[in-house]
Amino acid sequence: METQTLSEVFRQLDGITEELEKEDISLEDSFQLYSEGMKLLKICNDKIDTVEKKMLILDREGNEHEF
Repeated sequence: METQTLSEVFRQLDGITEELEKEDISLEDSFQLYSEGMKLLKICNDKIDTVEKKMLILDREGNEHEF
């Protein structure tokens, strides 16, 4: 699951959101979907943190600085 791209994870989150918005969803299914969504959000946060750590800022002289 962690080898997925952010776009793939966002698509899964969209699907979970659509399911949670259905009127006839059971409480048990809601909790299960919520749990899956939280796991996916953690994956997103981890991926974003990794990208942020790799980002560099170039100053006016072209020197690199960590973000």
